[in-house]
Amino acid sequence: MTVHHRDYEVMLWQPARMPHQRGFTLIELIMVIVLLGVLAVFAAPRIFNSNDFNARGFHDETLSFLRYAQKTAIAQRRTVCVAFAGMTGATLSIASLPATPTCNTALRGPKGDSPGTLTAKPGVAYNGPPISFNFDGLGQPIDAAGALVATQTIQIGNAANVIVEAGTGYVHE
Repeated sequence: MTVHHRDYEVMLWQPARMPHQRGFTLIELIMVIVLLGVLAVFAAPRIFNSNDFNARGFHDETLSFLRYAQKTAIAQRRTVCVAFAGMTGATLSIASLPATPTCNTALRGPKGDSPGTLTAKPGVAYNGPPISFNFDGLGQPIDAAGALVATQTIQIGNAANVIVEAGTGYVHE
């Protein structure tokens, strides 16, 4: 609006109108705070709980440990024994001669340790004590007498099961 006063034009102050206003409404800010609160209540305890993370790591170690045992048995055409130590680990040993079902020699593990050992971190364990078994020279799971064993299912916390198939010895989740 322009006002003419004597020979001067005077502009009256008007608030500037912006075509695009920026910022958040109060409702949007409150909703973000509520969502952050819900995440803090439910997600934060899982993020800071390392037992699930350690259980998954122990699951993966068990899976690779058993695959290593089977592949070693096939490669060396000897029996490889997997002896579970209660609820928290396992050890590997190998037969000193082919076609011998008795494991009497320590076997280096996949990490190069001798004997090959698998140990869980504190707070992580198998859900039930796994049954010890052997892999023969063909990679099949057998018992101490040399008979084929049934499919083995090894449970670790909330992680997926580790399964050793009967007959083939296929180790998978």
